[in-house]
Amino acid sequence: MIFKTISIFKRSIADYHQFDCVNHPLQNPYAAGSLEALLYHKNWIDAVQWHLEDIIRDPNIDPVEALKIKRRIDVSNQERTDMVEYLDSYFLDLYKDVKTDADTSLNTETPAWAFDRLSILELKIYHMEQELKRTDVSPEHIQKCQEKWNVLLQQEIDLSIAIEQLLEDIAEGRKKMKVYKQMKMYNDPNLNPVLYAKN
Repeated sequence: MIFKTISIFKRSIADYHQFDCVNHPLQNPYAAGSLEALLYHKNWIDAVQWHLEDIIRDPNIDPVEALKIKRRIDVSNQERTDMVEYLDSYFLDLYKDVKTDADTSLNTETPAWAFDRLSILELKIYHMEQELKRTDVSPEHIQKCQEKWNVLLQQEIDLSIAIEQLLEDIAEGRKKMKVYKQMKMYNDPNLNPVLYAKN
């Protein structure tokens, strides 16, 4: 499963960079409601947010535009969290019949949050590789980027193995899943004091 997931993330990243525009509409190539479509959509959100984070760091950006982008990033963060929780719901359903007991251990993160890390890692790999292709930088820059890229590739291997092991452990009842909603407060007008003080 993990290699298919990586290929879906890489396809999303490649598709995004055909246009390289944060306003380009999502065109998901996978069947609606499928796990593949969910993974593709998840990474697309990450890819758009990656570039929004780049844009907002422009020292010459208009402050009004920066505020718009900051609020868009807030919305994107909520969408990202919602997608992860939706993906965890898929895994909860997938493993609902697996027998565990009181001594079965929990993992520090759920499968979907591990996939979230993998999605971001694939973006790091892609963009570091782009740095290696630059011709307007020093050899030292290329060397440093090569070293970082090598580390990222090793992280991809290690994280892939860890996710596969986690899924196998859950499937075999050696670990159990428990999902806690993130309960983000800053977007909730009932929980953010800056927002509810205005009411």
